[in-house]
Amino acid sequence: MAGRIRNEDIALVRERSSIADVIGEHLQLRNAGGGNLKGLCPFHDEKSPSFNVTPGRGLYYCFGCGEGGDVIKFVQEIEHLSFGESVERLAAKAGIRLRYEEGGYTQRQDGGQRARLIEAHRVAAEFYAGRLASPEGEIGRRFLSERGFEAADATRFGVGFAPREWEALVRHLRGHGFTDREMITGGLVREGRRGPMDRFRGRLIWPVRDLSGDVIGFGARKLFDDDDGPKYLNTPESPLFHKGSVLYGADLAKKEIARRRQAVVVEGYTDVMACHLAGVTTAVATCGTSFGDEHIKILRRLLMDQDEFRGEVVFTFDGDSAGQNAALRASKDEHKFVTQTFVAVQPDGLDPCDLRIRHGDAAVRDLVASRTPLFEFAVRARIEQYDLDTAEGRLAALDAAAPIVAGIKDRSLRQMYAVSLDRWLGIMDEQFVLRRVRELSVRENARAARAPETAAAPPPPRPEYDPNDPEVLRERELLKLALQRPAVLGPLFDGLPADAFLAPPHQAVRAVIATAGGSAAAADPADWGARLRDIAPNDQVRELITQLAVEPVHSSQDSDDRYAVELLARIQERQLTRQIGDVKAKLGRLNPVERPDDYHRLFGDLVALEQQRRVLRERGLGSQ
Repeated sequence: MAGRIRNEDIALVRERSSIADVIGEHLQLRNAGGGNLKGLCPFHDEKSPSFNVTPGRGLYYCFGCGEGGDVIKFVQEIEHLSFGESVERLAAKAGIRLRYEEGGYTQRQDGGQRARLIEAHRVAAEFYAGRLASPEGEIGRRFLSERGFEAADATRFGVGFAPREWEALVRHLRGHGFTDREMITGGLVREGRRGPMDRFRGRLIWPVRDLSGDVIGFGARKLFDDDDGPKYLNTPESPLFHKGSVLYGADLAKKEIARRRQAVVVEGYTDVMACHLAGVTTAVATCGTSFGDEHIKILRRLLMDQDEFRGEVVFTFDGDSAGQNAALRASKDEHKFVTQTFVAVQPDGLDPCDLRIRHGDAAVRDLVASRTPLFEFAVRARIEQYDLDTAEGRLAALDAAAPIVAGIKDRSLRQMYAVSLDRWLGIMDEQFVLRRVRELSVRENARAARAPETAAAPPPPRPEYDPNDPEVLRERELLKLALQRPAVLGPLFDGLPADAFLAPPHQAVRAVIATAGGSAAAADPADWGARLRDIAPNDQVRELITQLAVEPVHSSQDSDDRYAVELLARIQERQLTRQIGDVKAKLGRLNPVERPDDYHRLFGDLVALEQQRRVLRERGLGSQ
């Protein structure tokens, strides 16, 4: 097995891997000023963006959860890879041939499990796509044609065909050097009585890709009448594929979702194809599971879901009872979005694929355009089940719909829907309806309050210093300059000892800078930050270095040079004040009669220190 990747190659991977582009594959980033970008953190759930990216220094940091690092660390965390696997993944994208310490340009034979599985899925996707064009794939081509899809459409979405053989894919993957264990682990094949056998046979195949475009699983549709399996069969849970956190089509839709501030959630693979071909290029679908929390998080990151009522998520459900129940389930999660949520349902119950076949592309676009607010759809679907021509029916409908309205988290919106509910029911007594909704809301809140709470996390340890102390904040600003703009500090900063800083974490960062050769040794900003992170003694110091390298400098001056002079002068003056105190204490302990030489030497030192402090005050504080 090859050895460690050479340091110079790791540095080259960092240099050629745009951190904004890599992170932008997973979330929407927006300009935050000062060369920084901002988005919703992919590592924790948040309502407003606290995830910062600084392309100029090649770093990211979340001020909400504390996650931070460089482009390699991001790939490690988001893809759950080792350091070496992350470097190899980025190198492959950048076209860099890595060298390993045992010699030569080479590829690691093990390649890391994830990298091997990704490659196996790529080979499998090509195999399936090729078989669609074969004579045996004619049934798959006919299925697509009957649904309005041409050969070019199948190529665009990578649609393929799994032959009706027990070991066709097994033999193909073995021929490409993959082991039976790798195929089984990836969910590509399953264990049979006589060894591995193809998981998908005689089915139409859709490759499912992650946000970066890598194939991580497949969806397979039954084609033959004698196939006794389910209509749709998906890749099982695997190291790559987690159906609860993947959206089919998101790799194709992510840029348009960000641009249009809209995501359309449909129910199947052909619906995604139909929407995209009809011009609704923000369509995505779940893969064999209902829409859930992880899907919400993905869409919120892609939408940059932070501004209330600016973006929108549109769900398309069938008009039958199953579709209505799906809408009700979605409404319970509505508060997890900040944007508006809608439902688009074709009156005749056609899904986007069938709608396109019968009425054309424009009908699909019109379906999305005619969307209805999610809560309105859920409430109307519920009350339509009752006879509103009788008092008994109206009261029963009220009791059935009121819990939906009571479940709206936004108090003002809940009030407005209660008023609308009265109008839709024809009761004509707003106060009566409002009171009923209010009673149910109070009852639900009381029930939630009685629910057992999870054990509270212990409070974080109190720091040994006050982080809001102006002196500590001043230190922080100086260290930010040392990481972000070291050229403005000059030799004066490198002359400051670590104990010139009050906060122990700041002392640790200053010591790391000294170990790296001081600010004078800084060259390329991205390389400087990476060097400091590499030699940090622990994760706490490494995290603080990342945070300081990303956090904006809060300059009180009109130039970085002047701000640096002010900060250095204040901290030097503070250090001199401490030294002056020490000298005065020593003078107080000396007898000038018994030790006149020592006394006069210390007194001279005191005068010199006072003079230095006076100069620093004039330099650093005179402009205040």
